[in-house]
Amino acid sequence: MRQHLMSISDAGAAISAGGKLIIAGDEDALRRLPKGDWIGGTIPYFITSEVGGAVIRDKVFVTDITGTVTSVSVTRHDQDSLAKVYSQGPRHGFSFVIIPASCKTHLSFALNAPNYKDFGVTPLIGWISGVHLDDLGKKTPKVFNGQTGEAIEEGAVVLRAELPESRIAEIGIVNLFQQGGGDTLTFMQDGFSASEVMVNGEKRDFAAYILENKFDTRLPLVADYYGVQVNISFQSVDAKAGVHFYAPVFSGIRYKLAKPVPDYLKSFNQLLKQEGSAHKGNIAFSCNCILNYLYSELEGKKTEPFSGPATFGEIAYQLLNQTLVYLEIKDI
Repeated sequence: MRQHLMSISDAGAAISAGGKLIIAGDEDALRRLPKGDWIGGTIPYFITSEVGGAVIRDKVFVTDITGTVTSVSVTRHDQDSLAKVYSQGPRHGFSFVIIPASCKTHLSFALNAPNYKDFGVTPLIGWISGVHLDDLGKKTPKVFNGQTGEAIEEGAVVLRAELPESRIAEIGIVNLFQQGGGDTLTFMQDGFSASEVMVNGEKRDFAAYILENKFDTRLPLVADYYGVQVNISFQSVDAKAGVHFYAPVFSGIRYKLAKPVPDYLKSFNQLLKQEGSAHKGNIAFSCNCILNYLYSELEGKKTEPFSGPATFGEIAYQLLNQTLVYLEIKDI
């Protein structure tokens, strides 16, 4: 199992040699790769073991699972067929999904994944592809089906990997945030935006509530989803346009603003070291959130033993924000 930066020519050679790969990179770089057993997603932000956090356009970040899996299959999905991602999961292994940011499939997966048939029965990990932040509105995020050469703006690609009977796949989540002790917030409907919110049972204008209380919107909303702390990160707060999120809020769920973090970078790195020390050597893949990259000022900084793309959303069974997720392959 290897995760590392590769030149486009070296990655192409690995594909041509029969490698089974998961690849992150700039769109122009991914378009130059040959057909083969790989899937990919656009993103130019990486945290590498070589240089730490960096924006890299002329290389790709490769997760090589060739020697780990016994076989792979790659399928393209739309927002409807992706609902079968669990029921069509591998008999013994894991599924890897990449979805372009802000497409219909992204929104559908974010809202509906916990209700998919057989949710959580087989391990599912992946990320939401994106673009350089300077290119927002100019370029569209894409995913690639390496077997067909397709570049996809609307839909998803899923790689299903079978493992030897002697090995198992497990998914981990590193989340810096916990619910704070402030107001309880609930919403009237599901969605990626909200103009109104119930604050301890009282209806309020949500943007006005945030601005009046001078909340630090680098801190996400946090909900307890059946024992798992799930973040909902703020995208924008505008008095006229309302509040927009990077992941959906759900009606009937109680949210609180996250507890303040005294030193974002120091606290995040301490948490990564604690988690990484228990799993070093077994980590097959990890990805971090672009918000952690920005708020922790990770450019030039390493997050060992974790490396990988800094994405527009992390997938560990469902859509997550402001987390690091990882796939561990270990002997039974």
